[in-house]
Amino acid sequence: MTITHPRAAIILAAGQGTRMKSPLPKVLHPVGHRAMLDHAIDAAEALGCERIVVVVGSHSPEVRAHVVKRLGEDAIAVQDPPLGTGHAVRAAEAVLGDFVGQVVVTYGDVPLLKAADIEPVFQNHDGVTVIGFEARDPGAYGRLVMDGDALTAITEAKEASEQVLAITACNSGVMAAPVGLLFSLLAEVTNENAKGEYYLTDVVELARKRGAPTRAVFAGEDQVMGVNAQGELAQAEALFQKVQRETFLAAGVTMPAPETVHFAWDTEIGAGTTIEPFVIFGPGAKIAERVRIRGFSHIEGATVAPGAEVGPYARLRPGAALAEDVKIGNFVEVKNVAMAKGAKANHLSYLGDGSVGAGANIGAGTIFCNYDGFNKAKTVVGEGAFVGSNSALVAPVTIGAGAIVGSGSVIVEDVPADALSLARGRQVNKDGAGAVFREKAAAIKAAKKKA
Repeated sequence: MTITHPRAAIILAAGQGTRMKSPLPKVLHPVGHRAMLDHAIDAAEALGCERIVVVVGSHSPEVRAHVVKRLGEDAIAVQDPPLGTGHAVRAAEAVLGDFVGQVVVTYGDVPLLKAADIEPVFQNHDGVTVIGFEARDPGAYGRLVMDGDALTAITEAKEASEQVLAITACNSGVMAAPVGLLFSLLAEVTNENAKGEYYLTDVVELARKRGAPTRAVFAGEDQVMGVNAQGELAQAEALFQKVQRETFLAAGVTMPAPETVHFAWDTEIGAGTTIEPFVIFGPGAKIAERVRIRGFSHIEGATVAPGAEVGPYARLRPGAALAEDVKIGNFVEVKNVAMAKGAKANHLSYLGDGSVGAGANIGAGTIFCNYDGFNKAKTVVGEGAFVGSNSALVAPVTIGAGAIVGSGSVIVEDVPADALSLARGRQVNKDGAGAVFREKAAAIKAAKKKA
């Protein structure tokens, strides 16, 4: 991508979001495990914008804090009170300062719009460009009134005539212009309309009166959809997942039931990997090629190397790192543990904080006891070690290379390499005691029935 003029982005995120009916601010609701606002910031960064300003409302300190954490205090503009989109954009004018170049206005509640969809707006270096779309149901959308290739006006549905309402080309709200031109036009916008607000869309007609070129470029309706209610959030999530599934299938990932697999925004999966039904990927999952993720597994913040197998019903939490040919079986949870080549934990175990050496075997029901109520500690299992079923390894503890831990042991001290460690009570057999017990128990039960 060649950038011929400096670029900036103004992201509008000051809406109340009352239709979401949620204590979480609208733009912080996630799509693909990422806040909608972050999707908008991602697009601006991918466009090469050297300045990004997010317009927030005074009613949402959480949104402000989110922006400051990612972009810094200099990226904040405040709209107070909210008086329409034109007023919101003007709130960013002082923050942009002496920036000279093109500026694009986008929205924090439009999570599916990518940099590639926005890029065409920067081709009009002297005038105003908006992104339009052909609506399946134009409804309350603002209409794009076109004269050939030129955009003559954007008319809000409440202000439109019957003739204009018949137009199916609609306004997405995304607009770009040279920064000086945009703010000069906004200074002329009035609030003489049905809502008593300052419409950003009015700058198109004002630009034409000045002789500045105005045009529209088009994107898909799904890409420009805004989210204002929980139903629309679910719809955006479904569209996001559809794109992710199609992308991975095209890249050589096998999914017998792709509609049941859910991805995060940053999921990475190599070609030749198989993802069985009902797998969920949280943020930070990196799966190499030739891996098999079996059904009903959950993976987040974990890396999986070629040839490994995970699941079914497995959970990989942040910090789990599986090397080549590692096998994690059913109902095994791994958190912050590096497992070396060929290591196995096939059944019903919790491995938290530590490492497992190459070729080591972790028996069913093994627990890494990593937390004492105050602090975490590490468990180290050496190369080729064997941990018997139903064992508890109380960290900090090291099981040496080639060591064997007997089933049912509670290990609180280090086990030397190649040693056999047994840490359980001695078994005692009392001949005939079982029969005596049964007779007494049966008598008690019979007496209770008679009573």
